[in-house]
Amino acid sequence: MPRIVVFLGPSMPHDEARSVLDADYRPPARRGDVLAAARDGADIICLIDGVFFQDSSVAHKEILEALQMGVRVIGASSMGALRAAEMDVYGMEGVGEIYRAYRSGEIVADDEVALVFDPVTLEPLSEPLVNIRHNLRLAVNEGFIDEQTAADLLEIARARYFPSRSYENMMKDATGRIPGEKLIQFRRFLESRRADLKREDAIRALTRAAEAARELTASSCSSS
Repeated sequence: MPRIVVFLGPSMPHDEARSVLDADYRPPARRGDVLAAARDGADIICLIDGVFFQDSSVAHKEILEALQMGVRVIGASSMGALRAAEMDVYGMEGVGEIYRAYRSGEIVADDEVALVFDPVTLEPLSEPLVNIRHNLRLAVNEGFIDEQTAADLLEIARARYFPSRSYENMMKDATGRIPGEKLIQFRRFLESRRADLKREDAIRALTRAAEAARELTASSCSSS
């Protein structure tokens, strides 16, 4: 069976991920981790989470070197989506809505997917802007708030430095600036319909890695 290494952290708990894909799960990637996994014999590397500002991020050069070694590199959700949008022309495979948003230029800033997380449990301690953006769009589509309210709330959330972004902080900052009834409506949406786009894309990436493993197995069997 092909060896799969997955770099995953706050986007989805490892125990839940294992129910989707049996793989070697590692914490968010730092610089050098992708190349080390390739040199250790990984056939498929699924880059989902990686460090941003607290340590050196995954380098483009190490992804390129892994690809040149014949490793299939899949990216999604967080650092993986960002790097895939930059490296897909060299063979890295991007998966999911966040990757497509970076690829199309709908979002461009690194801090759209940045958050802080517990270094031991890997649980998220802030809300990434890409998730806030997604839920505001859903709330508009489902009639909870209007487009102007969504745009105003997004700018309020964007104004905070990423470690302190949360729905509660966004609502607190919006008090007195956005009518109270509109904030109540958005709270109702969050209580009943809140989505986690980063988690959804992580699942898409794990599913794609499983497909890639089957493809490699089939190719190996046909050539032997």
